[in-house]
Amino acid sequence: MANVNLKETFLNPIFKGNPISVLVLGICSSLAVTVQLKGAFVMGLSVIIVTGVSSLICSLLRNTIPNRIRIIVQLVVVAMMVILVDQVLKAYAYSVSKTLSVYIGLIITNCIVMGRIEAFALGNKPFASLLDGLGNGLGYAMILVIVAFFRELLGSGTIFGFQVIPQCLYDLGYANNGLMILPPMALVLLGCVIWIQRAIQKDLQEK
Repeated sequence: MANVNLKETFLNPIFKGNPISVLVLGICSSLAVTVQLKGAFVMGLSVIIVTGVSSLICSLLRNTIPNRIRIIVQLVVVAMMVILVDQVLKAYAYSVSKTLSVYIGLIITNCIVMGRIEAFALGNKPFASLLDGLGNGLGYAMILVIVAFFRELLGSGTIFGFQVIPQCLYDLGYANNGLMILPPMALVLLGCVIWIQRAIQKDLQEK
């Protein structure tokens, strides 16, 4: 069992080791759920909860799980958390749940969730594993929110569904950029985020 710096464990996945912009994991969600900021926010929050709690539970069980069935146990834990999150959304935020459709269920296959359990939770204490899961989920959510902010603002002229671009600009000829709500623009914006981060963090640049 490794000794870990709890502060670095939580903050590193948000910035220096972001699972999307640095490790380029879980990018499918950036295509599917970032047309509107509300959907991206709820998806990000769902992944934070699933990743954090799943890592915590698997860390608590790490000494009792036979190695030959550890992947099955991890899948059961993650699936349980995803089902709980999905049912809560259907009960209290049905419209958002309907918008996200199958993508909440597909959190089960998100490589960030399973990857952090396998790489960190099974070898570290519960509290550190919880922080690692929350940090990776937060890093994932942050990128989704950034991409969704620009897609919704430039593509629909709204933020969280509220009109923010004045009607007078539309009267003068301003038009929403329809390309922003198409899936390829999510990749373009994500590429811009990756480029900006690597320009700032020189250690991420390939030699």
